[in-house]
This record gives sequence, C-alpha cells and structure tokens, in this order.
Amino acid sequence: MASGDHTYIHSYLEMLASERGASQNTLEAYRRDMQDFEGFLSGRGIDIRKARRDDIAAYMEYLGREGLSPASRARRLSAVRQLYKFLEAEGIVGDSPAVGAKAPKLGRPLPKTLSVAEVDRLMDAAASGIVGKSGRELARAVRFQALLEMLYATGMRVSELVSLPRSVLAGDPRVLTIKGKGGRERLVPLNPSARKALDRYLSLGTDPADALAPMLVTKWLFPSRGVEGHVTRQAFAQELKACADAAGLDPERVSPHVLRHAFASHLLDRGADLRTVQQLLGHADISTTEIYTHVLEERLKRIVFEHHPLAKR
Repeated sequence: MASGDHTYIHSYLEMLASERGASQNTLEAYRRDMQDFEGFLSGRGIDIRKARRDDIAAYMEYLGREGLSPASRARRLSAVRQLYKFLEAEGIVGDSPAVGAKAPKLGRPLPKTLSVAEVDRLMDAAASGIVGKSGRELARAVRFQALLEMLYATGMRVSELVSLPRSVLAGDPRVLTIKGKGGRERLVPLNPSARKALDRYLSLGTDPADALAPMLVTKWLFPSRGVEGHVTRQAFAQELKACADAAGLDPERVSPHVLRHAFASHLLDRGADLRTVQQLLGHADISTTEIYTHVLEERLKRIVFEHHPLAKR
C-alpha cells in the first residue's frame, strides 16, 4: 500500500472510531475493505486520490468476477463512498469519484416466519411451563407467557415490548398505546388471550413478598433487577429459544423478530390489508411493509383457485 493511501485510510478509520464510535469489529471490516480497494487501484497504477468514476465501476465489476454476493458488493461500495466523502470533507480530493456509482441490485429476502400451528405449539409450551412452578420460577414463567402472548398479539418490536412503561395500563384494556421509533405513537389491540396472560402476570405483583414485588415501585411493566430496570431483549430472546426447544421447534428458527413477522404474515393471510399492517407494525413507510407482499400474492392465488368457476375443470 502506498504510504499516502495508508495515511488516508488510517485517518478515515480514526474518524470512524472517534466521531461515530465504531466498534473494533466494524473498524477491522472497514480496514479489510479499504485495503482490498487500494490493492485493486494499485494494480491499475493509480492511488486513491487519483481514482475516477470508471475506476470505481471497474472495481465493482472486479468484485463480481471474484464471486462476491450482491450484498457484499453493495457493502464494499458503501465503504468506498464513505471513504471519499471523508476525503472530500478533508480537502484531499475534489469531487468524489464514487458519486453515481451503481450499486448491485439486491433481491429482498423473504422474512423468516412461523406457521400458525408452530405459534400454537409455542403458546402451549409457555402455558405448560407454568404448571408445577412456585415462587420465583412461577413468576418468571408467568411473565414469559405474558411477554410471548403480547408479542404475537401486537407485532411489537421486542425493544418496545420489554421497555413498556406501566402507564400503558391506563385507559381501554383492549388496546395499548405504543411509542415506537422516532417517538411516534400508535394504538395496537390486545386480544383476549394476551389480556388474560397479562392480567395473570399483574396479579402476581400484589404481594410484597413475592418475586415480582419490584413492579410496585418501578415505572416499567416488565421490571428486572438488572441495570436497565426492565427485562432485556437478550433475556427474553433466550427464554423464547428455550420455549421453542420445549415445543419441539428448532430454536434457531425462533426469535422475537420472527414472531413479529408471523404476526404480520398471519394477518395478511387472513384478509388484512397492507396499510393496516403497516400501522400496526409502526412502519413509517409502507415500502418497508411491502416485504410481506408475497403473502398477499399467495392469498390471491388461493382465492382464484378456490373460487374461480373454471378452476375446478
């Protein structure tokens, strides 16, 4: 690597660490990407400051020939763009040669989800996990069942669920007011099954001697003695994987986000429209919700095959 290029990349990485708080793993990934890019340019007899748009295009073609996936090529291009944005701001280059570079088209992967039957197995396992328990173990099992029921009933992000304030209990017991990303509020209905699980959980906190007594003196709906004051996403995810194992499901297929996908997919499969699901999920832009259009397409096919007069001929 040319000494000048090494200095520019080093300065860029220092900026990522100091101004953006990039982790060591992130910095190492950027370092590898930048070194690969510099090596490609060196093979063309130019340094980073002299690169032109056709050099960036050639680099993307090179990555394709090397067999990198579209996602990996897009990540490399993003890293190159960020580097030149930094060099431009520092006055080291004029106009960035990465501006206008075409990123590879990424096919949007279908969201991982569970069938209704698999969700039922999870719910049954959570209910069975309460049987025979007492004291703190009972409290944890009842709390987990409430969290699980509420997650699937509402489609909340797990971060929204575990950090619910106790104040959400005020008002209509059939709905919850959720504050999501960007401070945006939305109403989500709470079905009878989830409400029953939540009420059972709340009933455990009435005795100061029991394991959930802290809920009487905290603002969180699902308090914990940990630093955050409430159940963490990681703790709930671990309990969910244990429940999946008890239900005979592959724990690697089950996560809070997969249940959020299941919520959306099952609603659409049963007739909900995309705009309603967008509002329930708290998506600011409907394009985010459109990852579920495959569910709508399958439903339309099923309707045609089942009800069109020529379908059964």
